[in-house]
Amino acid sequence: MRIGSIINGREINEGQRETEEVINPFNQETIAEIVLANESDLNEAVDGSFDVFHSMMKHMPAHQRSDILRKTADLLEGRQEEFAQTIMQEAGKPIASSRAEVERSIQVLRFSSEWAKHIMGELIPMDAAIGGENRLGMVKREALGVVGAITPFNFPLNLSLHKIAPAIAAGNTVVFKPAEKTPVTAYKLTKLFLEAGLPDGVLNLVIGTGSEVGSPLTQHEKLEKISFTGSLPVGKEISQSAGFKKVTLELGSNSPNILFEDANVEQAVNKLVKGAFTYSGQICISAQRIYIQEGIFDTVVEQIVNMTEALVIGDPSDESTDLGPMISEDEAERAKQWIDDAVSKGAKVLSGGKQKGTMLEPTVMAEVQNDMKIIADEVFAPIVSVIPFKTEDEVVGMSNDSIYGLQAGVFTKDINRALRVADQLEMGGVWINEMSTFRRDNHPYGGVKQSGMGKEGVKYAVEDMTELKFIGVNLESE
Repeated sequence: MRIGSIINGREINEGQRETEEVINPFNQETIAEIVLANESDLNEAVDGSFDVFHSMMKHMPAHQRSDILRKTADLLEGRQEEFAQTIMQEAGKPIASSRAEVERSIQVLRFSSEWAKHIMGELIPMDAAIGGENRLGMVKREALGVVGAITPFNFPLNLSLHKIAPAIAAGNTVVFKPAEKTPVTAYKLTKLFLEAGLPDGVLNLVIGTGSEVGSPLTQHEKLEKISFTGSLPVGKEISQSAGFKKVTLELGSNSPNILFEDANVEQAVNKLVKGAFTYSGQICISAQRIYIQEGIFDTVVEQIVNMTEALVIGDPSDESTDLGPMISEDEAERAKQWIDDAVSKGAKVLSGGKQKGTMLEPTVMAEVQNDMKIIADEVFAPIVSVIPFKTEDEVVGMSNDSIYGLQAGVFTKDINRALRVADQLEMGGVWINEMSTFRRDNHPYGGVKQSGMGKEGVKYAVEDMTELKFIGVNLESE
C-alpha cells in the first residue's frame, strides 16, 4: 500500500519524493509506504485551505456542516472493524482498545455534528452602561480561518477528530499533519470525509516530518490557530514560534492518583492497574503515580502487583491481549533506561521491568524519589510507582510537586474530603473515585502548568475555534 498527502482533493504519491515505511511495532512487518510531503506541498495545502475558507467554507450554512459530520460518523460506523484493524496494525494497540477508540471517534463526530447547529452568541443590554440607551448590542461567533491540526501516534483516530471535527463544525478549514508512525489511519479518515461530501480543500492532509512540514506549518502566516497534541519540548517550540495565532497545546503529564484508607480498595485497584497499563502506558493521563495512605499501603501494593502479573502481554491482534508493544524499540529502550536509572538511585522493581525489542513488561516501582525520571517526567510507558503518604495535606503537596498538571484521580468515600482535595490539586481535571486515565469526549480536557493551554472536548474546542464579533446598532431616529 502506497499512500501520500491529500491536498485540494488530489493525492500526492508519485514523483521523485522521499518515502518512508510504516512498520507494525509488534511483528515489524511493513504496513504501508508513505510518500513524504515537502514544504512546497505544505504551502499548497495552506494556500488551498485559505482560499476555500474565504470562497466557500465561511459561507457554508450550519446545517450543511452538520450533515457532513453526521454522514462521516455514519460511514465510520459502517467501517469500524477496518479502522480498528488499521489502528492495531500501525500503532500496536490491542484490538479491543482499538475498537473502543473507533467507537469514541464516532461519538466525537456526532457531538460535533450537533454543536455545529448550536454555535450561539448573545444580546448585550447596552442600556446597562451610561449613554448606551437606544442601542442594540449583538455578539456572534465566527470561524477563525485555517486551523493547523498536529496529532500524535497514540490515538491516531480519536485525537485527530478532537481537532478536525470541531474545527469543521465551527466553519474552519484544516491542514492536518498526523504522526509519521500512524499515517494510514489519517489517510483513511481524510478519504472518509471526502466521501461524506466535504469539499476539496476544507481538510488537507499533509504527511511529512516535523522538520520538513511541521515547523513551517506552525509558523505559516495564513494559519489562524494551531491545535497540537504531543511532547512538551515541541509544544514549547510551537508556543514560542506561533506569533499571534491562537494555540491549543495538549502536552505531557505524570498523573497522580490518591488512595485514602476509606476507599473502596478493590474498585480502586482494578481501575488503577487498567489506568497505568492500558496501551502500554502510552497515554498522557496514564496513572503514573499512585499515592496510597500508610494504613493500607502494603495490602494495596500486593493487590496491584498480583493484578499486574495477571495481565496478558503479547500480540495486539489477539482478543485476550491486555498489553502489546510500545510504538518503537527506541521508546522501549528509553523506558527501560529510566527503570534502571531509578534502581541505581535506590528504587525497587516490584514486578516486571524486563524489555525485549518493542515489548516492555508492565512494571511496578517502589521506594522512588521525586528527582527520578519515572516520577518527575512523563514516563509514557507501562511503568507505575507506588508511594506511601500519611496525611491529606502531605499527599496534596506531593501531587502538586510537578511541572505538570493535566488530570488526577482521588479515591475516598468521604465526599467532603474528595471535593476539598479536588479543589487543592493543581490540575486541569480531577476525577473522584475514578482513575486519572478516564476521559470522555464531551467534558473540558486540558492541563495547567506545563501540561499545556486551552481545552478540548467538542463544545469547548468549537468555542476556541471561533472568534467573538460585536455588532452594535444605534436605534435612535433622526
